[in-house]
Amino acid sequence: MQRKRRMWGWVFVAPQLIGLIIFALIPLLMSFGISFHEWDGIAPNMKFVGLSNYFNQFGDDDFRKSLTNTVVYSLMFIPLDLILALALALAVQKIKGKTLYRLFYFMPVVTGSVSVGVIWTWILNGDFGLLNSVLAAIGIEGPKWLTDPKMVLISIVIVSVWWNVGYNMVLLLAGLQNIPETYYEAAEIDGANKWQIFKKITIPLLSPTLFFVLIMTMISSFQVFDQAFVMTKGGPVKASYTLVYHIYQNAFVDFKMGRACAASVILFAIILVITLIQMYGSKRWVNYEE
Repeated sequence: MQRKRRMWGWVFVAPQLIGLIIFALIPLLMSFGISFHEWDGIAPNMKFVGLSNYFNQFGDDDFRKSLTNTVVYSLMFIPLDLILALALALAVQKIKGKTLYRLFYFMPVVTGSVSVGVIWTWILNGDFGLLNSVLAAIGIEGPKWLTDPKMVLISIVIVSVWWNVGYNMVLLLAGLQNIPETYYEAAEIDGANKWQIFKKITIPLLSPTLFFVLIMTMISSFQVFDQAFVMTKGGPVKASYTLVYHIYQNAFVDFKMGRACAASVILFAIILVITLIQMYGSKRWVNYEE
């Protein structure tokens, strides 16, 4: 009986496991191997060059620029997205019709990235965009959102938060709904105010969900590409030139697959190290007890 259950377990897991191996694990290993070679993606043979692709990336001004832009973008996007998602989850937690609110806030998440980019390119156009037209109507001169090097990353952050906040809000709302009401009732009887309840009950019991959301948001922030590609092409003057855009540029524009794979491995290592640091630090603030 136990063997039969185990067999059926593998049957149900097999499709996802096979997909993970074919579309994730094998490409990851191939990228690592190609990173030690010089290859244009077309020629039947690859030339082994050792670590030169990695040295080339660290010495490349474009790579350093893309890494800096990605880090700056992440430092703006992650806290803004998490704070707004938590605020929205708390706001709709106990109101009527929260299912409808969840639907409205989640709709951008399932919208195609190209569609989002095209729509927001029009909204943020510095000359005739909708946002600047609204600002002009109240006497405010709007900035050149997508053509000013100082504003372009902020503009992409705004679009990314609008696009992603509904996903995190739904996750946090689910976490809030799993907190027993008896804890809040006991705290109110003891005379705790709303801030004390939020700090001593909501945050500790929501910490596992917060930790998961933080990890996923961090990973997605380092992989930002669609918005920069559709809205700005990495400009102006590479002010929105992100790390994944740099990988795309090397692989599919310059046909330097070895360098692109080296940059991909570096990105993987950065995300892995940050994730491990977060997991280690989570032992101090994440409450895993039910």
